[in-house]
Parts: sequence; structure tokens; C-alpha cells
Amino acid sequence: MNNKDFKRYTVTSALPYANGPLHIGHMAGCYIPSDIYVRYLRSMGRDVAYVCGSDEHGVAITIKAKKEGITPQEVVDRYHEMMKGSFEAFGISFDHYSRTSAKIHHETASAFFKDLYEKGEFLEQSTEQYFDEEAGQFLADRYIEGTCPKCGHDGAYGDQCEKCGSSLSPTDLINPKSKLSGNTPVLKETKHWFLDLARYTEFLQKWILVDHKDDWKNNVLGQCRSWLEAGDGLQARSMTRDLDWGIPVPVEGADGKVLYVWFDAPIGYISSTKEWANEKGKDWEPYWKDKETKLVHFIGKDNIVFHCIIFPAILKTHGEYILPENVPANEFLNLEGEKISTSRNWAVWLHEYLEEFPGKQDVLRYVLTANAPETKDNDFTWKDFQGRNNSELVAVYGNFVNRAVVLTHKFFGGVVPAKSDLSPYDEEVLEAMKAFPDKIAASIERYRFREALSFVMDFARLGNKYLADTEPWKTIKDDKDRTGTILNIALNIASNLAVVAEPFLPFTSEKIFNMFNLTGLNWKNAGEFDLLKAGVSINPAALLFEKIEDNVVEAQVNKLLEAKKKNELENTAVTPEKETITYDDFAKLDMRVVTVLTAEPMPKSKKLLKLTVDTGLGKRTVLSGVAEFFKPEDLIGQQVTMLINLAPRKMMGVDSEGMILMAEDKDGSLRLLKPGTNTANGSMIS
Repeated sequence: MNNKDFKRYTVTSALPYANGPLHIGHMAGCYIPSDIYVRYLRSMGRDVAYVCGSDEHGVAITIKAKKEGITPQEVVDRYHEMMKGSFEAFGISFDHYSRTSAKIHHETASAFFKDLYEKGEFLEQSTEQYFDEEAGQFLADRYIEGTCPKCGHDGAYGDQCEKCGSSLSPTDLINPKSKLSGNTPVLKETKHWFLDLARYTEFLQKWILVDHKDDWKNNVLGQCRSWLEAGDGLQARSMTRDLDWGIPVPVEGADGKVLYVWFDAPIGYISSTKEWANEKGKDWEPYWKDKETKLVHFIGKDNIVFHCIIFPAILKTHGEYILPENVPANEFLNLEGEKISTSRNWAVWLHEYLEEFPGKQDVLRYVLTANAPETKDNDFTWKDFQGRNNSELVAVYGNFVNRAVVLTHKFFGGVVPAKSDLSPYDEEVLEAMKAFPDKIAASIERYRFREALSFVMDFARLGNKYLADTEPWKTIKDDKDRTGTILNIALNIASNLAVVAEPFLPFTSEKIFNMFNLTGLNWKNAGEFDLLKAGVSINPAALLFEKIEDNVVEAQVNKLLEAKKKNELENTAVTPEKETITYDDFAKLDMRVVTVLTAEPMPKSKKLLKLTVDTGLGKRTVLSGVAEFFKPEDLIGQQVTMLINLAPRKMMGVDSEGMILMAEDKDGSLRLLKPGTNTANGSMIS
């Protein structure tokens, strides 16, 4: 079916884990693309339910809670509110944003499991699974890391290697380690309920590789094909886990077990729709059970198997639900040449961007769409962010609209002038304007959002070129009617541009509509020559975009580098403990507080400083290898700690009569060991 053949649309975005804030990789992956698509559908007058919610039952939640020493509920409460607020501030226009801890979700997911259980769809099996003896619990897939047997990547999870995309079982991993204790887990018998995916192979092959071979993205088809055509085929997958956080398995004999997060989470789309419909007084069922509804899942590539294999198998087994018409999945977005990593703090966090770049939501929306990883991994750099803002949004889009508005106020008092006779060039430009909405729409409906945005910018370039070619600032001198025609056309190009750019740049379009006092416009109006009528007063020009200076992006790059350095230091291993000594060994050390009297560089040495110190027992000369960290003048007068009974050692012809004690930080830098207050020279350290 084509878009116009559907009565309604259910559009979902992958449920983000509520274990941390959102970053630009999330936004580029599925939230900006889905928002563009939905805003376009609404502008076309379509009936849409756009739903999402926080995924609060993943193993990532319990790992975060253990790390911070708080409860999983405290983790999800914190990040659910943070993510929801960030989405709203950034203009992601969900009809409803729910959470999987909601009662309605627990009820919906439990009912799904019971339905499949009562139909005899599950295989009840006792298997050996990894158990952490120190932690005293079975390990869910993501509590286990090891080496991927297929690509050799260290750090593969027990269910999937995120580097090569292969589906794994925990027992497939080479050198598995528990993320709880770091120990090698042992195998222990436990009972679970499995969905026999092999039974769905024929259905999935036809549905994906035949029915959708022409309209699904190649990266989605390719990953599905690798699963469906693998030598060992689809394998039974456990739909339950041994955990104490999640939705309890609703059958007898399942104490201490919860639903597998990838059984539970996609059902969150359904429960979110139910919650929305209840609040709006609507019937939720047509959005999930009517074949005249188009269901579209927007996801990242790491979620393809769950949305194209497992969830459809669950829906098919249930029997009452529609299947997705499309699953447009994006690849990954890298950052400054490196993979985004939340654990390494190598990310641009959305809530921080909103604080540091107030009013610039559309700049990031634009850059992430123009550089979207639609067919391959792409890279976000702050230089590209700056360049696209300055040379495209400011110089093209903003410049065109600003000139049209400013000239209208200058020459016609802010009143839209009438068109008079059209030149051949005017007619050519108006015909080009009329063609843009259909071109942009066709790309959006094929999920080619980068291409669609490029057409939006070509539309802005058309307006810019038209003003540059017709030069109304010159024609006003001797032909006011001609100038009026030019500005009327320019303002109507700007009005049409605001309509078709709204899915991409909603805040900017709102500013233009406010400038032009336009309301109620939608995509069906786009392409009209007289959206803005002659005789209408428009408001003064409002700044759409502003130039971003070098120091701003340099600060962002430095912020990343500092975060990276801090993370590396935090994860640098502390020097191992030395061999155990007795108290008698320690008692032989004579450590005292001394004052540095003089300090000077040692000739021909980059590391040594020659110090004279007052030990309280007399003056001594010490050579100390601190020249790379301290200037001589910074040490004079400082009280430090010194080992004074170290046997003298001749260095570069000078006898060094002791050792100044230092602490070496994780980055290799040295710190003076000093008394907290002024202390008498010769005071012993004990």
C-alpha cells in the first residue's frame, strides 16, 4: 500500500534505556528521523499516533544502580524525567511518551506472555547458564562480556556483538567475565521459557525478503538475511531471565524470573498507545489491529534483529496485531572520528547542548539530518557543525528570509506588495517553487531525510538567487511596481519554505510564521503562489540563525578531550601494592619535614633540580628529579617531606644527601607531600 492508501499511522521510536542521558547518536539514529516523518504526516492531515517511552527493565539499569549504590527505581525515575524533558525541549513531538514501569505496561506485557504460554508457543527448558558465585546470582546476557567468536572483538555482550552485529549466546563468548565481580562465571542449571524462532523462518523469509525487498533499506534487509540464511538458522531464544528487576513471569514455577527485556520493551509501544488513547478518549485498537494502519518502527542498527525478527514473531503468534510496514534503521554516528561511548564520556549530551546553545535546537537538528548515518556510519565534528551553520543556515536560509523581510519594511512599510506583470524569469521561479513540495515529500516517504533536507536547502537557494538576480534594491529607484512583484514572490517563496521546512526546522518555521502572521498552513498549501496575500502587514525581521565563532567550537572540542582524559585517568590502574614489610623495616626510615632554602637547575640535566634544605639538624644538598613539574622559584620556601637517612649518592658530580618524597598521580605528574600547617623543621613523620 502507498501512504495515501492508509487510514492511519502508528509510528514508534526505539525506547531509550533509562540509565543515562540522551546524546547526539540517539538523536541521529531514530528520534530526529521519526519526528521529521511524523511532522510531515501531520502536515498532510494524516491520523498519526507517535509513541515512545523509557525502557526501564534492561540489565543496563541494574548495572547502573549497582555502580551508583542506589535502587533501580531511583535510576529510572531520574533518567526518565531527564530524557522526557530533553525530548520536549528539542522539539521531538511525541503524542505520548510513557515508561515500561507503568502499571498498564506490566499488564499488557504479562497478557502477551500468558497468551503465547496458553497457546503452547513456548519451549520450557532447563539449561545451564552462567552463574556468578561471588555475587550469588545468574547472569543475564548483558552481565557477561567476552571475546566475540566471529570477529574477535573484546567486549562483546552475551547476546550480541555490537561491532559485527552477530547474535550470540553467553556460552559462545571466549573468556567470559561477569560484569558484577569480574570473575569467570560457572555454568549452573536453571529453567526458562523459549520462543522457537526456527518455526517462523519460512514466514519471516517471505515477509521480509520477498514482500519488502523493494521498500526496506538495504542495511535492514542485509542484517535480516544474515540471520535467516545463517548455516545454523534461527535458534530458540529465551523469553525469560533470572533477575530481580523487571516484569515477573506470570506463570507458576517462575519465582525469581522476569520477562526478557526484548520481549517486554517492544510491547511498550502498544502500552504507550493504550495510555495515550485512554487520555484522549480514543480507541487504541485500530492503531495496532487494523490492516489499514501503517506501522513504522524507527530504530538504530543494533535493534534490527529485535524489531524485524523477534517482535514480529511475537505479534504473528498472537495473531491479532498488524506487522510493521517498514523498519527504517540508521547506522551509527561517530564523534570526532571515534565511536560514541557513554562509559568513556565521549559524547555530546543533549541536555548539555540545550543549556550551552539556547535557542539553537534547529541547528543541531539540521546538522544531524544533513549528516545522518542513513546508509553507513557517519562522523559528527564540531567544525562541520560550525561550517554548516555559518555557510548554509546563516548565509543561505537566514540571509534569504532576512533580506526579503527587511526590504519589504524598507520599501513598502512592512506591507506585502502586490504582484504586477510577471517576467519569464518570475514564471520560471514560481514553477520551480511549485515543484519543491512534491520532491521533498517523495524523499520523506522513502525515508531519505538527508535527500529531502537537501531539497529544502535548494529551495532556500532558489529564493536567495532570485533576489540576487532581480536586485530589488536597484529596481526601487525607477520601478516600484517591479520591486513590489519581486518582493511578493520572494515573501511567498519564504512562506512556502517555512511550510516544507517545518518537519526539519520546526522552531525556525514557527519564527517565520510569526513574522508573516500566518496560521493554519499545512503541506497541502505548499506550492501555492499566494500563501502570503498582498496587503497583509508583516512583522519586522527576527533573527533565524547567528554565526558561531571559532572559540565556541574550540571550547566544545576541548571539553571532549578533557572528559576523555579524565575518564582515562579514572580507569588507569593504581600501581600494585609492593611486597609486605615488617614494622621494623618501616621504623628504619627517618622521614622529616624540611624547608627548601634554595633551588636551581642542574647544568646539562632536564630533570634534576639542586636543592638546599633545612632539616632542623642542619643544611643538606639534595638532587630531585622534579624539574619537569616545578620551577625552582616555586619550591623556595616550601615545606616538604624528606627521607634524611638515605645513603648519600653522587649524581653528576654532586652528593645528594637524601630524597624529597612525592606522590605520582595517574597521569604521571608529581605532587609535593607537604604538612597541612607550618611545622618545625626536623619534625618526624611517624
